[in-house]
Amino acid sequence: MTIYAAGAILWREEKGKILVALIHRNRHNDWSWPKGKVDPGELLPETAVREIAEETGLKIKLGPRLKIVNYKIPNGTPKEVHYWAARVSPSALAKSKFKPSEEVESVEWRTPEEARKLLTYEFDSEVLDELLALAKKGLLRTKPLIVLRHAKATPRADWMNGQAVDDGHRPLLPAGDAQAKQLIKLLGAFSPKRVITSPWSRCLNTVAPYAKKRNLKIIERSQLSELGNKKGPKRTKNVITDIVEDGRASVICSHRPALPTIFDTIETYATGAQKDLLREGPGLKPAEMMVIHLSTADTGKQRKIVSIERYGVL
Repeated sequence: MTIYAAGAILWREEKGKILVALIHRNRHNDWSWPKGKVDPGELLPETAVREIAEETGLKIKLGPRLKIVNYKIPNGTPKEVHYWAARVSPSALAKSKFKPSEEVESVEWRTPEEARKLLTYEFDSEVLDELLALAKKGLLRTKPLIVLRHAKATPRADWMNGQAVDDGHRPLLPAGDAQAKQLIKLLGAFSPKRVITSPWSRCLNTVAPYAKKRNLKIIERSQLSELGNKKGPKRTKNVITDIVEDGRASVICSHRPALPTIFDTIETYATGAQKDLLREGPGLKPAEMMVIHLSTADTGKQRKIVSIERYGVL
């Protein structure tokens, strides 16, 4: 049975040069990237953030997706490790709570060249290559745009029950409330700073737990509701374009009927295989989301999609 794990290459800039963080483990006497095994009920991005905090004392948010590494541990069991790039800001570095432990003896910041000489395993160098390729293209520093379909709601037929009631007030099911709480950690792995949503109850209540946890204001946009998109898809497109061009890390919560308009708009920033991935967006299930990592472009330059991920809570 495959063992799943997740981690990241932590990077920062010092005097215009990139430095990356390696860990040295006493038990294995090796140098590698911080990572660890998935806990029961945990999603891979959550694992990466938790393991990095445990091994390095750093609180981070995930950037672009990197390589998936497959190998066998000494007893022959296959292992699959998922990696991200993750920038460590000066403030996060200053707040590091790292203490040497039996598992991790030290955390060392090195240049990519120094890191390559220290790394024990060849496949770790391949992950480094991918990070450096993004850096060379100016695509390493990104902001996430997360498109989230609201959690499980009361079925329309049950809510209406043959009456002319306002569909905007249709609530989440208890299972949907549970999903909204589960989304706190998943969204937190990417740390969106803006919470933008349809004003309809099932969307508001999907993002409310995350917004409350992070003490963030919820921004309501009627153009993201089912009715708003139906009456004026061009206005919905304008809202999405404004969010993309604004460039801040954001989560957008909307409804299945509005998703085609939303993803059609985002597709204008995509190339090749990225477009195929985005065309899967309208099929998001309740409480499922697509994380689109966008380049932090210079003024006047169009933003670029660096990587795309899809996740959902149970």
